Amino acid sequence: MSSRDRKQSEPYEKPKHRRHHAISSSSGNTVPITKDAAKHIGEFKDQQEETVGASTNLEVNVQNLDKGGFRINVHAERNCPGLLVWILEAFEELGLDVSDARVSCEDSFHLEAVGREEEGKDGVDAQGVKQAVVQAIKNWSQTTLN
Repeated sequence: MSSRDRKQSEPYEKPKHRRHHAISSSSGNTVPITKDAAKHIGEFKDQQEETVGASTNLEVNVQNLDKGGFRINVHAERNCPGLLVWILEAFEELGLDVSDARVSCEDSFHLEAVGREEEGKDGVDAQGVKQAVVQAIKNWSQTTLN
């Protein structure tokens, strides 16, 4: 084969070689790259959900009070526009009556609230309140970041 024939055939051979690499995953298996990418995207989303508090430097603490009810503290090092609304909606969904609250949204975000379950509601504990607040923060961050 002459060099001219080789040059003409090379462009047709290279795409086959590249195509082979495109369907090989990073683990060396012959898994389609879309499945491999979907797996990595899923793992990334899980990491993002776990670190939503870390990305905004949010701290959530819920304490049981002696007289019943809860003290809820949420603190962020930066202002979080709209977060208060999401947290108050979470309180409403849980059926918490907020009897006292202090909120600062100027340079940082700080919420300290005292609440108890509405009459007739049953079964909310400190862990459930914390989970609802954390979920509200995740929902807020998803709408804010998107």
